[in-house]
Amino acid sequence: MASDLVIVYHRQPYEEVEENGKIVFRENRSPNGIVPTLKGFFGRVNHGAWVAWKLAEDPADPGFERRVEIDDAHGRYTVSRLPLTEHQVREFYHVSSKEAFWPILHSFKERYNYDPVDWENFQDVNRRFAEAAAEEAAEGALVWVHDYNLWLVPGYLRRIRPDVRIAFTHHTPFPAADMFNVLPWRKQIVESLLACDDVSFHIPRYAANFVSVARSLFDVDATQRVQVPERLFTEGTALTERTVHERLTCDGHVTQVSVCPLGVATSFIEDRARRPETEARVKAIWDDLRGSKLIVSVGRTDYTKGGAQQLQSFERVLEANPELRGKVRLMHVSVSANRNMSAYEDIQTEIEQIAGRINGRFGTLEWQPVALISRAIPFDELVSYYRAADVAWITPLADGMNLVCKEFVAARVDGDGVLVLSEFAGAAVELGDALIVNPFSNRAMDRTIRQALEMDGPERRHRMERLRRAVAENDLSQWGPGRLEVTPGPKRAA
Repeated sequence: MASDLVIVYHRQPYEEVEENGKIVFRENRSPNGIVPTLKGFFGRVNHGAWVAWKLAEDPADPGFERRVEIDDAHGRYTVSRLPLTEHQVREFYHVSSKEAFWPILHSFKERYNYDPVDWENFQDVNRRFAEAAAEEAAEGALVWVHDYNLWLVPGYLRRIRPDVRIAFTHHTPFPAADMFNVLPWRKQIVESLLACDDVSFHIPRYAANFVSVARSLFDVDATQRVQVPERLFTEGTALTERTVHERLTCDGHVTQVSVCPLGVATSFIEDRARRPETEARVKAIWDDLRGSKLIVSVGRTDYTKGGAQQLQSFERVLEANPELRGKVRLMHVSVSANRNMSAYEDIQTEIEQIAGRINGRFGTLEWQPVALISRAIPFDELVSYYRAADVAWITPLADGMNLVCKEFVAARVDGDGVLVLSEFAGAAVELGDALIVNPFSNRAMDRTIRQALEMDGPERRHRMERLRRAVAENDLSQWGPGRLEVTPGPKRAA
């Protein structure tokens, strides 16, 4: 069945697991993040499709199940699965995307390495995604492509299906021209993005950077700048942008440039935070703390997340302030996302070494300053820690948005707690009532976490009230594919 909405994303929209010898599709445990968010759009159309890759020993195997039909709480949709070998996945995702693109997008030029990139493989995989999307799309359908590892899909798709509307959403930072143009494939990438009807970013700065890159590479006409909405403006932060261009024209084709900050499922989180079992877990956490203050930090094991720098700050604070020893604990959650990459293994090792050193230097039989957790915590349990914490310490060195800080705020139905947030997280432009900090400054990091621990009740509650209002105003329900509407086509027979 042809689909009114085709979502193109590298991951499948479920967890595929084996239970009792049978393959089952299991829902994602958290309501937040890109996968459950995108599935929610299938309820708006008669039929949707999702294009992803699936590991296959032999892509030519006629027994490979290319299409799976799903009918669940999100709606009716097809999952079109591209069979890729382990080698193709490694070259497309772990090498091209993570070793060449990821460091440039996050402005870590010293980690950039394009020598091992198999550009032919990257093009081939993107072309196959585009062909699969073209097969699924109804006449005039909306094809919504997600993130940098599928940069070339819009260009291929436009040539195959000029009738469809194409939206592209970028979930990482997008750097300025002097950084992005390090990539030798820059023109092909941007040419593909300019084939879209709409290209969207989480914050105005990334949209402005995209426009600057496009203007550096092509003869494009940009509309007059418009003022950034007040809700996306925090004076003095590193990512603040005052005006943006909303439209680019290249060779007669118009591409809208949209700003669509990703939010969280506020009502869902608040419901979980108010449940009796959550209250019971919060009380148990407080009992275990025995009067100590709790700082929570949650992120992936990635050099962009600043985990090692944060732990080093905590070590300096304990060293300089002996009165805090035995009075504060840090729960540092660092979940490995790329176990097969040496760069991430090195970061995990560094984090473990620093945490071990802190506990060895300052810990006692009764008190360990750092609880290092390297596994994903079930969402309901995580909400309990958000509720119990005195401070959420979220200090990435670079981040497209960061939903953890918004989850923390949404979970604080008690109206208390302090958010310490890096000014290099995209969310900082929305959450100006957090304690905004520069994670590249040791002095600022140390001073700000002390300020958070010492903040009095009235100021905590005043800041949290404003933070909760900001998170609610940019709730997940407000998010979508730029300025393109998700609309159902005419009803079709099943």
